[in-house]
Amino acid sequence: MPSQIAVGVSESFDPVEAFSEAARDAARELDAPCDLCVLFAGPPHLGHSKWLLSAVHDELAPANLIGCGASGVVGGGREIEGGAGAVVWAASLPGVEIETYRLAAEPPEGEISGLPGQLAGDALVVLADPYSFATERLLEAVERLRPGLPVLGGLVSAAAAGGGVLFRNGDVLSGGAVACSIAGVGVVPCVSQGAAPVGPEMTITAAHGNVVEELASEPALERLKAAIGELPEREQSLAADGLMLGLVIDENQPEYTRGDFLVRPIVGADPEQGWIAIGEEVRIGQIVRIHVRDEISADEDLRAALANQNAAFESEGAAGALVFTCNGRGSHMFTLPDHDAIAIEDTLGVPAGGFFCAGEIGPVGGRNFLHGFTATVAVFPRE
Repeated sequence: MPSQIAVGVSESFDPVEAFSEAARDAARELDAPCDLCVLFAGPPHLGHSKWLLSAVHDELAPANLIGCGASGVVGGGREIEGGAGAVVWAASLPGVEIETYRLAAEPPEGEISGLPGQLAGDALVVLADPYSFATERLLEAVERLRPGLPVLGGLVSAAAAGGGVLFRNGDVLSGGAVACSIAGVGVVPCVSQGAAPVGPEMTITAAHGNVVEELASEPALERLKAAIGELPEREQSLAADGLMLGLVIDENQPEYTRGDFLVRPIVGADPEQGWIAIGEEVRIGQIVRIHVRDEISADEDLRAALANQNAAFESEGAAGALVFTCNGRGSHMFTLPDHDAIAIEDTLGVPAGGFFCAGEIGPVGGRNFLHGFTATVAVFPRE
């Protein structure tokens, strides 16, 4: 029996009514029991979290559930930024093994608790509170337990009573993270960092930590300025508005294109030493390239990433998708309303639901990272 995914959306200001309506709409589209539900609740609903969670269980009776508070939600081809948005994503996944977890780090930068010693599954979906949980520490732990396991999700972007709100099965939680492992279905990750590579590829020839001392055996700052000077006028203007560097993570390829670079901002420079600092550790021998971001490049990058991953479903097709998009995207980045929701609907043509995150989780070059200004999509196959 093929997988089925349905998404219910509501903008009702009454929390119980909103989530009853969204869950009822999702249940109506499923011809089988709900194996996994993921819900996203706008800020006005979070003061009534227990009631909205009960409403979802009453209407949908999910076997497994996770969710979180969201500054904005995505569903039904729409983006509801702020306000009383409610999204219920429901999946019937026959033969698939699903397990949910409550994760914690105490102190917040300490060891991760709640993960099993043997982490099963083909993918891990994570929703984490950015104030009480070290997401990057979790990604390191997953890499030790299951190297190469795709981790997808986002950071909670709406809080109540001073803390992030999370849902797991029948519980409302404050702080930490919730996760679910999915085994028996080939979830395909799609990560769009919304940036375009420009200029030449350059090799790091001297570096320490997150500091690039030399590029192509020249002081990094001088080589970077020279590369920018060779760009067309429009790309020079974009570089002036926000310069970023893309780092190749997996170098075992004949050439590097969109999606092969981990994009990070340049966070500092030392004109006297000629060094630059970026938001990621680097190493000697690593290939880098200048990246720029604007509305056009972000649109192209998302559509190209979706089309590339959609090719994996040529035979059986996709059933649906979970969407984790940055709260710096939406109307902050695009003049077209509902941009990411429409792009996903245009390219995949399947039910999709998600939320605006305070940070997005997804793999690049076979390794999982925490991103910003990114749209991360978990695409579920039909069979």
